[in-house]
Amino acid sequence: MSEQSFTTAITVDGVSARQVYDAVLDPRAWWSEEIDGPADRVGAEFGYHYLDTHRTRMRVTEAVPGRRVAWLVLDNDFAFVEDKTEWIGNTITFDITEKDGATELVFTQHGLVPSYDCYDACHSAWTFFVTESLPALLTTGEGRPNSDAKPRVPAEVAAANGRL
Repeated sequence: MSEQSFTTAITVDGVSARQVYDAVLDPRAWWSEEIDGPADRVGAEFGYHYLDTHRTRMRVTEAVPGRRVAWLVLDNDFAFVEDKTEWIGNTITFDITEKDGATELVFTQHGLVPSYDCYDACHSAWTFFVTESLPALLTTGEGRPNSDAKPRVPAEVAAANGRL
């Protein structure tokens, strides 16, 4: 039996699929203000970094309005793992469906599996950004992205991981 990739989901009432799609295309508003490059169209490449702990480069491979966004991890470096190939080649998908006045977003990092050294830290961080920061952006207009290399992840999450 193969390991399962990390996935999490949210449902937001009163928000259209297009609004969720547009928010996903702006990771500076919900993931990190430390994003360089465009993330809003197929073929665009962008970088992310968090302190000296994590750097990654992504390419947008799908952008179907109101339905799906996908990123391919081109390069990645975690300061705290031995296997520097973790994440490289992973696909991150945001699948969006609207029904009865609510929109569901299913986030999956295909290839992020429990055997990865980074799994616990990545699980906690993605869970925060997808289930707290992104919905806050959608419902209040203000997400909780990392800013100026300062984490927005709750202190208890950072402390539990010892790495964020």
